[in-house]
This record gives sequence, C-alpha cells and structure tokens, in this order.
Amino acid sequence: MPLPFDGAISAFYDDDAPKDVRKAIKDAGKKDIPNPSYPYDTAWDKGAYEDDIAALQIQLVKMQTWAKETGQRIAIVFEGRDAAGKGGTIKRFRENLNPRNTKVVALSKPSDTEAGQWYFQRYIQHLPTAGEIVLFDRSWYNRGVVEHVFGFCDDAAREKWFEQVQPFEKMLVDEGITLFKIWLNVGRATQLQRFLKREKDPLKQWKLSWIDVEGLKKWDFYTSAIDETLERTHTEAAPWTIVRSDDKKRARVGVIRAVLSQLDYTGKDAKLIGAPDPKVVGGPDLWQAG
Repeated sequence: MPLPFDGAISAFYDDDAPKDVRKAIKDAGKKDIPNPSYPYDTAWDKGAYEDDIAALQIQLVKMQTWAKETGQRIAIVFEGRDAAGKGGTIKRFRENLNPRNTKVVALSKPSDTEAGQWYFQRYIQHLPTAGEIVLFDRSWYNRGVVEHVFGFCDDAAREKWFEQVQPFEKMLVDEGITLFKIWLNVGRATQLQRFLKREKDPLKQWKLSWIDVEGLKKWDFYTSAIDETLERTHTEAAPWTIVRSDDKKRARVGVIRAVLSQLDYTGKDAKLIGAPDPKVVGGPDLWQAG
C-alpha cells in the first residue's frame, strides 16, 4: 500500500469521497468552513482569536500555580477523529505552562509486555501526582473506537472494557483526581480537507499514517463506534465535553474556557473567562449535531 503522502489521500478524494464532501471542499474559500452543519460559515478572525487566547494563557498560568501550590491532580483526556485538532489544542493549552508540572502523554502502540497487561495498566502510571496536570493525547478510549474499528480487539474485550471504564474513572475521581474528558468533533469534509493539506506539505506529512488513509473509508463505522462510546461512558462522575472543531481557533479557546470555568483557582477572572460558546462546546447532544 502506498504511503499517505504518495497520493493515497488525493486518490480517495478523486475516487471514493462522497460527492457532497468533494463539493464542500471544492467550493470552500480560504477561510470558509466546509462543514455545512457547523454553526459558523467562516473561521474566527485571527486578531480576535489571538486577543482571547493571550488573555486565557495568563489564566492558565495562574491555574497551574494554584495546582502546584495546593497539590491538585488534573487529568485531561483529549479524544476525537483523526485531524480533529487534538495536537494543536494541546499545544496551545500548555505552551506557556511549566513542562515540569504539565505533561503530555501520547502513547504509541503497546509493547508485547504492555499487550499482556490489564488494559488500563499502562495509563495508570502516567496519571498526575500532586501538583501536576497531565494531558492525554488519546487515552484508554482507544479501545472503544480505534481498536474496534480496525479489529485490534475483539468484541468480548471491548465489552469488558465498557464494563470497567465507568468504575475505573469513578475511582480516579473518588481518589481526588480532577478528570476532564474532551471529545473534539470534526465534519467529514473538514477532516478530508485537512488530510489533503497534510499530504501536500512535507513539514506535516509525518502526521499521516496508514490508519488515516484506511480510516477515511470507515467514516460510518467510526460514527457508530463513537455514538456507542459516548452514550455508554458519559456519566455524572466523568462527563464528556464535546467541542466542534471545524474551526480550530474556536475549538482551542472553547476547550481552555471549558476547563478553566470548572476550576476554582486563585486569581481566577471569571468574567474574562466567560462561558464557552454553546454552539461549539457542550454535552453529547452537540456530537449529534455533527
């Protein structure tokens, strides 16, 4: 199979992408959002975005200082389809924070030893200690979606995971860990548009893998797996926050606002933080909106 940057994504666009998806991408201008169900037609103004995110960065630094001084343990799970903007959002979240206290965990394929462990075991060792913030770039939710879609686990293993994930997360919360679960949702045309740009950019081709190419063909299977996962894991103890990420700027600010608004840290400026845009940030019902 050819590598993604050898033209496999362009070939999918030409030969296999639904006509409405191709049309949305073709008709979109430079700042247009190609997802017709997204609540905004164009990307957020860069100047307004930079003003907002700069102010929120100061609040993040205050939050980190408070977390360190008071021994808070904060874990933030970032999930979503490929090209939904997880990496960029995490980068903006932590870019001005002390890396000694704010860590990113992006685990690769399990080793033979890890594959023989209890599924949650390799994630547990990365949970935050006192004063730490840990950002998971994908997490134990791989089993609910990616592993299921690609046949990396059987139905029995996935069902066992569903039985265990709620009590596992409740244990984390009962232990005193503040757990945020963020699902970045992106439309099909937006995702394909981003893949096409990566394919053409030699500085971004490293972001592509065979899973990205094959995943383009499994959009509906992904949708079904995500539907079930969100429905079965959205709980009072560990709810999901859905962020529509067709506009990366709105998504990044929305995630930061969603997290900061739920933490009572020293020096918090609640008026500045405000409430996340309900058209972009919400509960699982926002996932259904596409």
